[in-house]
Amino acid sequence: MLQAVSILWNHAKDKLEWPLGDNPAHGVDKYGSQRVFLTWPDWMLEALASAPDDVRIAGELIRGTGQRPAASIKMLKSAFKGEWVTVTDEKGNETFDIYCPCRLRTLVENLEKGPRHVLAKSEKAPRSYDVVEKSFRAWRDTLAEIAAEHDDDAKRYSLHGLRKRACVELAEAGCTDAEIQAVTGQSLETVAKYRKEANQKAMSRTAQMRRFKE
Repeated sequence: MLQAVSILWNHAKDKLEWPLGDNPAHGVDKYGSQRVFLTWPDWMLEALASAPDDVRIAGELIRGTGQRPAASIKMLKSAFKGEWVTVTDEKGNETFDIYCPCRLRTLVENLEKGPRHVLAKSEKAPRSYDVVEKSFRAWRDTLAEIAAEHDDDAKRYSLHGLRKRACVELAEAGCTDAEIQAVTGQSLETVAKYRKEANQKAMSRTAQMRRFKE
Protein backbone atom coordinates (compact mmCIF):
# COMPACT_ATOMS: atom_id res chain seq x y z
CA MET A 1 0.00 0.00 0.00
CA LEU A 2 2.86 2.37 0.82
CA GLN A 3 4.48 1.66 -2.54
CA ALA A 4 1.20 2.21 -4.41
CA VAL A 5 0.58 5.54 -2.66
CA SER A 6 4.16 6.65 -3.27
CA ILE A 7 4.12 5.79 -7.00
CA LEU A 8 0.74 7.46 -7.61
CA TRP A 9 1.72 10.57 -5.63
CA ASN A 10 5.02 10.97 -7.49
CA HIS A 11 3.27 10.47 -10.84
CA ALA A 12 0.65 13.12 -10.06
CA LYS A 13 3.21 15.58 -8.72
CA ASP A 14 6.06 15.09 -11.22
CA LYS A 15 4.34 13.99 -14.43
CA LEU A 16 0.92 15.63 -14.16
CA GLU A 17 2.31 18.64 -12.25
CA TRP A 18 -0.47 18.61 -9.70
CA PRO A 19 0.20 21.12 -6.88
CA LEU A 20 0.92 18.51 -4.22
CA GLY A 21 3.26 18.72 -1.27
CA ASP A 22 5.73 16.11 -0.04
CA ASN A 23 4.92 12.45 -0.58
CA PRO A 24 2.98 11.28 2.51
CA ALA A 25 4.32 7.73 2.16
CA HIS A 26 7.94 8.85 2.43
CA GLY A 27 9.58 7.76 5.67
CA VAL A 28 6.62 5.73 6.94
CA ASP A 29 7.89 2.60 8.69
CA LYS A 30 6.65 -0.66 7.22
CA TYR A 31 4.48 -2.78 9.49
CA GLY A 32 5.62 -6.24 10.55
CA SER A 33 8.44 -8.37 9.18
CA GLN A 34 9.32 -7.90 5.52
CA ARG A 35 10.03 -10.66 3.07
CA VAL A 36 13.75 -11.22 2.59
CA PHE A 37 15.04 -12.63 -0.69
CA LEU A 38 17.83 -15.07 0.02
CA THR A 39 21.00 -14.90 -2.08
CA TRP A 40 21.39 -17.90 -4.36
CA PRO A 41 24.07 -20.33 -3.16
CA ASP A 42 26.81 -21.68 -5.44
CA TRP A 43 25.17 -25.09 -5.86
CA MET A 44 21.95 -23.57 -7.22
CA LEU A 45 23.84 -21.25 -9.55
CA GLU A 46 25.71 -24.27 -10.95
CA ALA A 47 22.42 -26.14 -11.45
CA LEU A 48 21.06 -23.23 -13.51
CA ALA A 49 23.26 -24.30 -16.46
CA SER A 50 21.05 -27.39 -16.98
CA ALA A 51 17.70 -25.67 -16.33
CA PRO A 52 14.99 -25.37 -19.02
CA ASP A 53 15.85 -22.69 -21.58
CA ASP A 54 13.37 -20.09 -20.33
CA VAL A 55 14.61 -20.42 -16.75
CA ARG A 56 18.26 -20.52 -17.75
CA ILE A 57 18.01 -17.48 -20.03
CA ALA A 58 15.97 -15.52 -17.48
CA GLY A 59 18.59 -16.35 -14.88
CA GLU A 60 21.43 -15.16 -17.10
CA LEU A 61 19.57 -11.91 -17.81
CA ILE A 62 18.93 -11.21 -14.13
CA ARG A 63 22.44 -12.09 -13.04
CA GLY A 64 24.14 -10.40 -15.98
CA THR A 65 22.27 -7.09 -15.72
CA GLY A 66 21.49 -7.01 -12.00
CA GLN A 67 17.93 -5.90 -12.77
CA ARG A 68 14.57 -7.02 -11.36
CA PRO A 69 13.24 -10.34 -12.74
CA ALA A 70 10.15 -8.83 -14.39
CA ALA A 71 12.19 -6.18 -16.23
CA SER A 72 14.85 -8.71 -17.25
CA ILE A 73 12.34 -11.22 -18.61
CA LYS A 74 10.76 -8.73 -21.06
CA MET A 75 14.03 -7.36 -22.46
CA LEU A 76 14.24 -6.64 -26.17
CA LYS A 77 17.09 -8.00 -28.29
CA SER A 78 17.54 -4.47 -29.61
CA ALA A 79 18.50 -3.40 -26.09
CA PHE A 80 21.82 -5.14 -26.66
CA LYS A 81 24.22 -2.93 -28.62
CA GLY A 82 27.75 -4.32 -28.68
CA GLU A 83 29.34 -3.87 -25.26
CA TRP A 84 26.27 -2.07 -23.92
CA VAL A 85 22.76 -3.03 -22.93
CA THR A 86 19.87 -0.69 -22.15
CA VAL A 87 18.05 -1.64 -18.95
CA THR A 88 14.95 -0.29 -17.23
CA ASP A 89 14.52 0.24 -13.52
CA GLU A 90 10.78 -0.30 -13.22
CA LYS A 91 10.55 1.00 -9.66
CA GLY A 92 12.30 4.25 -10.45
CA ASN A 93 10.92 4.39 -14.00
CA GLU A 94 14.42 5.05 -15.37
CA THR A 95 16.21 3.71 -18.44
CA PHE A 96 19.99 3.67 -18.67
CA ASP A 97 22.87 1.87 -20.37
CA ILE A 98 25.23 -0.50 -18.56
CA TYR A 99 28.18 -2.57 -19.72
CA CYS A 100 27.08 -6.01 -20.90
CA PRO A 101 29.23 -8.96 -19.76
CA CYS A 102 30.66 -11.02 -22.61
CA ARG A 103 28.86 -14.14 -21.30
CA LEU A 104 25.44 -12.51 -21.64
CA ARG A 105 26.32 -10.83 -24.93
CA THR A 106 27.24 -14.20 -26.45
CA LEU A 107 24.04 -15.81 -25.18
CA VAL A 108 21.85 -13.17 -26.83
CA GLU A 109 23.83 -13.23 -30.09
CA ASN A 110 23.28 -17.00 -30.38
CA LEU A 111 19.51 -16.87 -29.92
CA GLU A 112 17.09 -17.65 -32.73
CA LYS A 113 16.67 -14.74 -35.12
CA GLY A 114 13.24 -13.23 -35.63
CA PRO A 115 11.45 -12.60 -32.32
CA ARG A 116 11.92 -9.10 -30.91
CA HIS A 117 12.39 -10.24 -27.32
CA VAL A 118 15.09 -12.33 -25.72
CA LEU A 119 12.42 -14.47 -24.05
CA ALA A 120 9.73 -14.46 -26.69
CA LYS A 121 6.12 -15.61 -26.57
CA SER A 122 5.65 -14.69 -30.24
CA GLU A 123 7.37 -12.58 -32.87
CA LYS A 124 6.43 -9.32 -31.13
CA ALA A 125 5.44 -10.28 -27.57
CA PRO A 126 7.66 -11.26 -24.63
CA ARG A 127 7.02 -14.22 -22.39
CA SER A 128 5.25 -13.09 -19.22
CA TYR A 129 6.87 -13.03 -15.79
CA ASP A 130 4.17 -15.35 -14.42
CA VAL A 131 4.87 -18.01 -17.07
CA VAL A 132 8.64 -17.91 -16.49
CA GLU A 133 8.24 -17.84 -12.72
CA LYS A 134 5.96 -20.89 -12.89
CA SER A 135 8.57 -22.69 -14.98
CA PHE A 136 11.21 -21.66 -12.44
CA ARG A 137 9.20 -23.12 -9.55
CA ALA A 138 8.74 -26.39 -11.46
CA TRP A 139 12.49 -26.58 -12.09
CA ARG A 140 13.23 -25.65 -8.49
CA ASP A 141 11.15 -28.64 -7.34
CA THR A 142 13.55 -30.95 -9.22
CA LEU A 143 16.50 -29.74 -7.14
CA ALA A 144 15.44 -31.40 -3.87
CA GLU A 145 18.10 -34.11 -4.03
CA ILE A 146 20.91 -31.69 -4.92
CA ALA A 147 19.76 -29.29 -2.21
CA ALA A 148 19.73 -32.10 0.36
CA GLU A 149 23.36 -32.85 -0.43
CA HIS A 150 24.11 -29.30 0.71
CA ASP A 151 21.75 -29.44 3.72
CA ASP A 152 19.57 -26.88 2.00
CA ASP A 153 16.06 -26.45 0.60
CA ALA A 154 15.68 -25.09 -2.94
CA LYS A 155 12.20 -23.76 -2.17
CA ARG A 156 13.77 -21.03 -0.04
CA TYR A 157 15.09 -19.28 -3.15
CA SER A 158 13.35 -17.11 -5.74
CA LEU A 159 14.26 -15.36 -8.98
CA HIS A 160 14.66 -12.16 -6.94
CA GLY A 161 17.38 -13.92 -4.95
CA LEU A 162 19.42 -14.21 -8.13
CA ARG A 163 19.40 -10.43 -8.48
CA LYS A 164 20.65 -10.24 -4.92
CA ARG A 165 23.37 -12.73 -5.85
CA ALA A 166 24.45 -10.40 -8.67
CA CYS A 167 24.71 -7.48 -6.23
CA VAL A 168 26.71 -9.50 -3.72
CA GLU A 169 29.05 -10.69 -6.49
CA LEU A 170 29.71 -7.09 -7.47
CA ALA A 171 30.52 -6.22 -3.86
CA GLU A 172 32.78 -9.26 -3.49
CA ALA A 173 34.61 -8.21 -6.67
CA GLY A 174 35.62 -5.03 -4.84
CA CYS A 175 33.23 -2.64 -6.58
CA THR A 176 32.43 0.63 -4.84
CA ASP A 177 28.87 1.47 -3.83
CA ALA A 178 28.69 3.91 -6.75
CA GLU A 179 29.88 1.23 -9.20
CA ILE A 180 27.29 -1.27 -7.96
CA GLN A 181 24.59 1.40 -8.21
CA ALA A 182 25.70 2.18 -11.78
CA VAL A 183 24.88 -1.43 -12.72
CA THR A 184 21.75 -2.19 -10.69
CA GLY A 185 20.21 1.27 -10.33
CA GLN A 186 19.42 0.53 -6.68
CA SER A 187 19.50 3.07 -3.88
CA LEU A 188 22.74 3.46 -1.95
CA GLU A 189 20.89 2.22 1.13
CA THR A 190 20.05 -1.07 -0.58
CA VAL A 191 23.55 -1.38 -2.00
CA ALA A 192 24.96 -0.93 1.50
CA LYS A 193 22.90 -3.90 2.74
CA TYR A 194 24.32 -6.18 0.05
CA ARG A 195 27.84 -4.92 0.68
CA LYS A 196 27.42 -5.76 4.36
CA GLU A 197 26.57 -9.35 3.44
CA ALA A 198 29.57 -9.63 1.12
CA ASN A 199 31.93 -7.98 3.63
CA GLN A 200 30.70 -10.24 6.42
CA LYS A 201 31.64 -13.35 4.44
CA ALA A 202 35.03 -11.99 3.48
CA MET A 203 35.86 -10.88 7.00
CA SER A 204 34.73 -14.22 8.48
CA ARG A 205 37.16 -16.00 6.13
CA THR A 206 40.04 -13.75 7.18
CA ALA A 207 39.15 -14.14 10.86
CA GLN A 208 38.87 -17.93 10.75
CA MET A 209 42.06 -18.36 8.72
CA ARG A 210 43.91 -16.16 11.21
CA ARG A 211 42.36 -18.11 14.08
CA PHE A 212 43.39 -21.51 12.80
CA LYS A 213 46.55 -20.20 11.11
CA GLU A 214 45.52 -21.61 7.72
